[in-house]
Amino acid sequence: MKQAPEAYDCIIVGGGPAGLSAALILGRCRRRVLLCDAGRQRNRWSSAMHGVLSRDGMAPADFIREARAELSRYDGVELRDVVVSDVEPVAPDFRAVLKDGAVAESRTLLLATGVVDTLPDIEGVEPLYGRSVHHCPICDGWEHRDQPVAVYGSPAEAKGLALAMTLWTGDVVLCTNGAAGWDDDARGELARAGVRVREDRVRCLEGTEGRLKRILFHDGEPLERTAMFFAGEQSQGCDLPDRLGCVFTEKGAVDTGRAERTQIEGLFVAGDASKDAQLVIVAAAEGAQAAVAINTLLVKRDHEAREQEREVPGTSERPGGA
Repeated sequence: MKQAPEAYDCIIVGGGPAGLSAALILGRCRRRVLLCDAGRQRNRWSSAMHGVLSRDGMAPADFIREARAELSRYDGVELRDVVVSDVEPVAPDFRAVLKDGAVAESRTLLLATGVVDTLPDIEGVEPLYGRSVHHCPICDGWEHRDQPVAVYGSPAEAKGLALAMTLWTGDVVLCTNGAAGWDDDARGELARAGVRVREDRVRCLEGTEGRLKRILFHDGEPLERTAMFFAGEQSQGCDLPDRLGCVFTEKGAVDTGRAERTQIEGLFVAGDASKDAQLVIVAAAEGAQAAVAINTLLVKRDHEAREQEREVPGTSERPGGA
């Protein structure tokens, strides 16, 4: 006899700040929750996360470990280190197929799968990423304040980032990896901000123990730098939002409404996958907000179900009527 899938109030896909925060709130609401985590948090390469009250400078791995320990107090929350291979709507619920072959059903679904950054195609970038090569100056600019910093990216994308970096340091060199093609106005704007420009093709990055030392070019002298910030593309952490039919913004984020709702009943998306302000503390807040909305939706459904059970066939007729 085939075993029926396990049933939950909510399946959460993704165990980063958004997913963990949602699981905490739902656990405190006595909901039965399955959180599936593939261990692919966006900031797992970083030595520290920032901008989180009481946790500023904490290692991302320590943050995840402590958050999971807190969830262990709630017997309704189940954590599994597993990839969710597929999800399909089975109105009004969802059915998830896990990579280990297990199947689970849930009344609601929260996707907190984040985004993936596309690293610059430069030799030597990977060992430095998360330590001295970064994509977010708000997250990591402070640690490189008043130091010689490079900004890398296409001319259209990197110009704004280079101007923003002057908040943290007066020594910014914008590396365009080829001819920028700017007009005099654009070059003048950068010059007035104190941003120098290198249009030579970048050959590789050199550094030791995660610390950038210099940028080498195919032509010209090496550039001594202690950090590099890049303007690049990012993509969804998984294809589940697309397969479920979510609507996306022009920037590729899932278009969510109030409390991280999507246009699909019972489906929520929280964290970096759905918003522009991609910070740990924002993702955690969105996860909590989504959890409150999920619990409210379930309370409403449960109330409506109870009211329907009270209805007795024929009650529309007058008592004692023929």
